[in-house]
Formats: sequence, structure tokens, C-alpha cells
Amino acid sequence: MPHSFTSRIRWTGNTGDGTAHYRAYTRDWAVAVPGKPEIPCSNDPALGGNPGLMNPEDMLLSALAGCHMLWFLHLASEAGIVVTAYEDDPEGVAEGRPGGAQRFARVVLRPKITVKPGADLARAEAIHHQIHEVCFIARSVNFPVGIEPVFTV
Repeated sequence: MPHSFTSRIRWTGNTGDGTAHYRAYTRDWAVAVPGKPEIPCSNDPALGGNPGLMNPEDMLLSALAGCHMLWFLHLASEAGIVVTAYEDDPEGVAEGRPGGAQRFARVVLRPKITVKPGADLARAEAIHHQIHEVCFIARSVNFPVGIEPVFTV
């Protein structure tokens, strides 16, 4: 059964002259999903964006890592692996294309996971490799996603 998602993107960077020229406006914008707090965003700082705000690349990387984490927690729970902490410092690597456009070439997830004593660490490691079969975000991207998990008991 199809499931749809909605969002509202609103440009907030009109400083008075609209896009009269390249420096007449900021790259600030906001994303809002019905019933959820608005998130102020901007462009990548290398492209004139506000470095203090999330940008599309940050959100894609975070969505990928978040989806992976949620599936890991689910599958670990089903496998009887008790997770007590999880954090990730993912890294996305971009590559230049002819004409200057860039794209993600790859992403590496680096989750640090704490499990209760007695956990089957081999099974926990194997779960990470199952996730790409079920994670909606990972199944939707067209670049490789590597996984370098570290487990602590």
C-alpha cells in the first residue's frame, strides 16, 4: 500500500530586493512538516549559505544515519541484543562533476553502540549488513553506504 510524505519548503532569504542579483538575497529557507516544528535551513557554506544552519546535505546524511539506527535498534531487539546507547558520526564524501556540480560519492556510517554483557556481537555486526535491504532511505540513494560499527559491552 503506498505511503506518502509531505513537507513545506519556504524561502526566507528575501532581504528586500528578491533575486535582483546574486548577492541580493540569502540562501536561508525553512522546512516544515505538518504538526512538527519548523527547521531553519540554508545552503552549504561553500555556496554562500549560513554555516549555523542545517543544509540539504546535512539532512540527507542525518536521514540516512537515523534510518539505519532505527532499523538497527529494531532488529537488535528482535535478536535479543539489548542496546543501551547508540551514536553515529557519519561522513558523506562529495565528488565534483563536469561543470562543477557535485554529488555524494559515498557515505560511511560509524555507529558506536553499547550493548549489555552477553550480547552476540557477531549477530550484532551481521544486523548492520541486513539494514540496507529494509531501510527506506538507504534503498533510495544511488551511492554506496559503508558501515564501520564499534561495539562496547
